[in-house]
Amino acid sequence: MIHPLLTLIATKPQLLGDHVEAYAELLGAEVGKTSKMWTMRAVYGIAAAFLLATFVTFTGVATMLWAVVHVDGMSVPWLLVVVPLVPLVGGIFCILRAKAQPSENAFKTVKDQLSADLQMLREVSAAT
Repeated sequence: MIHPLLTLIATKPQLLGDHVEAYAELLGAEVGKTSKMWTMRAVYGIAAAFLLATFVTFTGVATMLWAVVHVDGMSVPWLLVVVPLVPLVGGIFCILRAKAQPSENAFKTVKDQLSADLQMLREVSAAT
């Protein structure tokens, strides 16, 4: 006796084509979602690195200014603290946003669909 799957492919090949097309669409959606997630993580990571490097630079400049100029001679000495804190806060924000991106299992939907199809084929094979 011929397996029911082979009979279906021989009698209705358009169903196999539709199924393969649905898998292609599912893979395309998963690739798009995963690439967008990794792109956003990379953008936030680069921004965080730039902002933290800026923080280190501004902290060094503020430290040198504090060492050279007396605090009594400065009109706004609090800027020596505030200016480096702005990129620090931005860098921390970018780090948190990069980690907040969903790190869901890539291609989980495709894996679930494949296992559901294989389970259905096992049930059909067991019934015959």
